[in-house]
Amino acid sequence: MKQSVKLIAGNWKMNGSAASLAEIEALKADAAQDGWGTEVVVFPPSPLIERIARAAAGAPVEVGAQDCRAEASGAFTGCVSAELLHDAGARWVILGHSERRHGLGETSAGVAAKVEAALRAGLHPVV
Repeated sequence: MKQSVKLIAGNWKMNGSAASLAEIEALKADAAQDGWGTEVVVFPPSPLIERIARAAAGAPVEVGAQDCRAEASGAFTGCVSAELLHDAGARWVILGHSERRHGLGETSAGVAAKVEAALRAGLHPVV
C-alpha cells in the first residue's frame, strides 16, 4: 500500500484568469526554494488547465481539474472527460465535492463512476 503524503491543494473554483499565471510563477519559486516535502496541486477552472500546466512544467507544482465526466466521450455538452483533462495537463481531479452533491444532486454511485474514470485516465482522484 502506498504511504500517505501531505497534500497542499488550492481549489480556485470559478475564479482566476490568464493573469493568474503570475501566481503560478511565484508558487513555483516558493515550492522549489523551500522544498516543502509535499504534493502541491492547484485546481483552476478548466479553461486554464493547459496554460497553467505549461507554466508549472518542471516545478514541484501539479495541476488538477475540479470535476470530470464518467464517460470517456460522447454527446455531453459542456462536460469534460477524464481523458481530455489528462491530455490538457491535469494530473489530479476533485470528485464528489459537497457543492456538486448539494447543488447538483451528485450521488455516491455517480462519484464512484467518476473515480473509476479518473483512474482509467491516469488521474489522481481527490474524493
